[in-house]
Amino acid sequence: MKRDFTYIDDIVEGVHRVMQGAPEKMTGDDGLPLPPYALYNIGGGKPENLLDFISVLQEELVRANVLPENYDFEAHRELVPMQQGDVPVTYADSEALERDFGFTPKIGIREGLREFAEWYKGYYDK
Repeated sequence: MKRDFTYIDDIVEGVHRVMQGAPEKMTGDDGLPLPPYALYNIGGGKPENLLDFISVLQEELVRANVLPENYDFEAHRELVPMQQGDVPVTYADSEALERDFGFTPKIGIREGLREFAEWYKGYYDK
């Protein structure tokens, strides 16, 4: 399975940029107001293999000393079949976000999981 993971800082940056450019009020050809809205996907657009994501997360949790180096990940791993309604691959198309606001999420999976592991360690290791 593949999923498009997007780091929170990229999400916040995308939302902030969209908030700065709210659509203008417009009137249609029939004289009625057009709803002033636009929809944007905020995502990296690069689906990652779920097992690769888990491996990187494991590595970063050990590197940040959240889990010990000898932690038995295999003993805690439970692979299950796809769930009803699930799809094999999902990812965001952020072309409109790039076009309208010049922004595409850029934080990669390793960097994002490293930041998460370090935040987690700092937050819970008090």
